[in-house]
Amino acid sequence: MKNLFKIIFMGTPDFAIPSLDSLYKSKHNLHCVVTAPDKKQGRGLKVVNSPVKDYCVKNNIKVIQPENFHSQKFLSKIIGFKPDIIVVVAFKILPKKLWEIPKLGTINIHASILPNLRGAAPINWAIINGLKKTGLTSFFINEGMDTGDIIKIKEIKINDDDNFGSLYEKLKCLSGSFILDSLDEIKKVSGKPQINTIDLLTAPKLTKENTRINWLENGKKIVKKISGLSPVPGAWSTIKDSNKIIKIYDSLFHELSHDFEIGKIFIKSSNKLMVAVDNGALEILSLKIEGKKRISGPDYINGLKNKTPKLI
Repeated sequence: MKNLFKIIFMGTPDFAIPSLDSLYKSKHNLHCVVTAPDKKQGRGLKVVNSPVKDYCVKNNIKVIQPENFHSQKFLSKIIGFKPDIIVVVAFKILPKKLWEIPKLGTINIHASILPNLRGAAPINWAIINGLKKTGLTSFFINEGMDTGDIIKIKEIKINDDDNFGSLYEKLKCLSGSFILDSLDEIKKVSGKPQINTIDLLTAPKLTKENTRINWLENGKKIVKKISGLSPVPGAWSTIKDSNKIIKIYDSLFHELSHDFEIGKIFIKSSNKLMVAVDNGALEILSLKIEGKKRISGPDYINGLKNKTPKLI
């Protein structure tokens, strides 16, 4: 059929499934899907498939799970499919000898408005940085990190009450129709080069260090950080007296005067769990102490027994 593509899809988590589902149900020719090898998880080391593999098994789609993307056996198999395009969604970085195989190129769906927020965690950092909008960008993969020519952009608003989880779901739902629109765009244009500016934000991989709360920061910034890391991986701090890790999932900033040390927990109006910051206080609405279940701020107050620790 005219203007239909022979496609190989590459992805692993559930974020990739709407795109895969759209391609599978479209008139394009989906040759196969490449996803991560199965993993052993839990105490029983049970073998667990990736969400993408589960989808493929359910729909009888051919799956390839390479251990080594540089192996000649794997590369020869991809070459043998003679794909027009490889579509990549939420997957690992590909070697050049793989992404240069398709005659029309390899395209990636990135969860930001490129060139802003290049990197591994764009959804998280969009909220952490207090952006008012984000979106999806399709682009041709090249040798840089998310630097290839742009095919299409779809913008959405970031609401004040959005956290990582809600924004992730919004972008995931958009991705199904977005990939088909991007393929239609390829028929008309060859891609638009990205223009770098000095004020671009980045979206580095989340680590133990950059997910820790710094109580010396502005309270509004701390709230954004907590939202941008909720529900996973969770913004964290340490309870000084016990050295236990506390993860905070929901919070509000209050402009108020206090005489407490920065990071000190205090109780306001008998049932509000507060943490002192330089320009006010944070009300903690939900949290999780290391080794325990997630609870509300008032539930944590009930277990304090008149002790108010400091967070560091």
